[in-house]
Amino acid sequence: MTATPITPSPGTAWAVVVPVKRLAIAKTRLTQYAGSHRTRLALAFAADTVAAALASPAVAGVVVVTDDTEVAALVTKLGALVVADEPADGLNPALIHGANVAVTQFPGAPLAAVSSDVPSLRTNELTLALTVAERFPAAFVSDAEGVGTTMFTARTRLDFVPRFGHRSRAAHRQAGVVELTETGLTSVRRDVDTEVDLYDAGRLGLGARSTLALAELDRERSTL
Repeated sequence: MTATPITPSPGTAWAVVVPVKRLAIAKTRLTQYAGSHRTRLALAFAADTVAAALASPAVAGVVVVTDDTEVAALVTKLGALVVADEPADGLNPALIHGANVAVTQFPGAPLAAVSSDVPSLRTNELTLALTVAERFPAAFVSDAEGVGTTMFTARTRLDFVPRFGHRSRAAHRQAGVVELTETGLTSVRRDVDTEVDLYDAGRLGLGARSTLALAELDRERSTL
């Protein structure tokens, strides 16, 4: 896909929206591997994602959309703004709600949606992705498998129309959203849904909380 590049404003800082499911229903594909530690892993993934985003000089602030009180408490301590999941009608409506809040809290900031399950996210790679995205009205980063989406950006609220879900990469491309294909975005692409995904994320280097949660799981498994 191609689009007419936009000249970015110097020092652009983005408002990042991160949607987080209630832990009780998060990361269910890890249940067989993680057992009762599944919810701890999901919480750690979200916290590491938010922490990496907040550390970026390209980020003005992070809005977390969630109805989970444990998630809300932790990411608030990290410095994120938490809003309820409204209208509780799925991922894309939650992102739009978060974006509506973000434009009031961070006036003039462009918008980015980032998946909550990229626990190896490196701040410098997120910064690179956001810097490149400044050139386009809307852009996205596909997941490592090339099927889904881990980040969607828009220069304005009008252009913020996320299409996360089944085969979201194709949906975004069909809508004319520019796919960012630069090298150096490996950790941005590496979301975690399965044990294999977690292994791959571990090879990149997990964030501090995910590393600790995984170590706790490994200790428990070693005693069985």
